Amino acid sequence: MKTTMIPTILMSLMATAVFAFDPPPVGSAAPDFSLIDANGKTHSLSQYKGKYVVLEWFNPECPFVKKHYGSGNMQKLQQQYTGKGVVWLTIDSNAPGTEGNVTPEQAQKITASWKTRQTALLLDPDGKVGRAYGAKNTPDMVIVNAEGKIAYEGAIDSEATPNPADIPNSTNYVKAALDESLAGKPVTTPQTRPYGCSVKYKSS
Repeated sequence: MKTTMIPTILMSLMATAVFAFDPPPVGSAAPDFSLIDANGKTHSLSQYKGKYVVLEWFNPECPFVKKHYGSGNMQKLQQQYTGKGVVWLTIDSNAPGTEGNVTPEQAQKITASWKTRQTALLLDPDGKVGRAYGAKNTPDMVIVNAEGKIAYEGAIDSEATPNPADIPNSTNYVKAALDESLAGKPVTTPQTRPYGCSVKYKSS
């Protein structure tokens, strides 16, 4: 890890310590939810029962998120797995007035200009869904299997830096978990420590 990146990463990790909620255990039922996407359409987890679903927590201003979108890495994953029938839901749980919160209009512009390939970008301004999943960072990744249970939770990959140059040398945990799951195999690494910017939740 490059020493110049350590302060940024430490600040992110310290910020996450404020929240005293944990993600549901791997293997447990994924909490159901309903959220509106950037186009005003409602999506619920239960409507995708029988399919694999990826949940990706998002902040367009976060350098760790920009690492994966600016390089095209996230779009490539989205396109690859939605093409295999996986539902990919990107979720913005940042509160209004905080870094990373987007309006529906802003979300539409981002998906167009960034050429994203997810199923939908969902807006969670009150943070209820993020809290239900214990999402603390962006990106924080969750995979829900066809039975509605959590198959993976944690980081997108093994390189906890905002540097896109580190992507080729990383282990992509989400890709590995999806490949194993779709092949009917158990997930070798079902949980890792997520990294990134803290989710800016609404004060309770």
